[in-house]
Amino acid sequence: MTHSTPGVGPESEPAHDPEVIQLAAKVFDLARQGTTDTLAAYVDAGVPANLHNDRGDTLLMLAAYHGHAETVAALLARGADPDRANDRGQTPLAGAVFKGEDAVVTALLDGGADPLAGTPSALDTARMFGKQELVTRFERG
Repeated sequence: MTHSTPGVGPESEPAHDPEVIQLAAKVFDLARQGTTDTLAAYVDAGVPANLHNDRGDTLLMLAAYHGHAETVAALLARGADPDRANDRGQTPLAGAVFKGEDAVVTALLDGGADPLAGTPSALDTARMFGKQELVTRFERG
């Protein structure tokens, strides 16, 4: 015999607490703005390092895409997955290549990012935009 609780289960989604939603929005803004110390404090206090928005963009993706190498390094040090792709298959490394953020590319590679992960991969992105120095760097491994 199974018991079920009304409103709980795969067929329903729990109600979203407005305070939690507001906190999540603030944390995503911290990643976009590169507010490293404050963001790191939130992660240290329990915000998941791999928290993602409704498009699958993680805190790391947002920090990388907006060119914040120090924030990227802080998130990686706290367990953020360098190869976690968003809903479109893009990785933080491919985003950094696209945006021309060399310091972020270095931080991600130092953190274990795979240039072949994602669609298109960082290697494919570098080729697409004629960034031969990155193509060479990625192929060397």
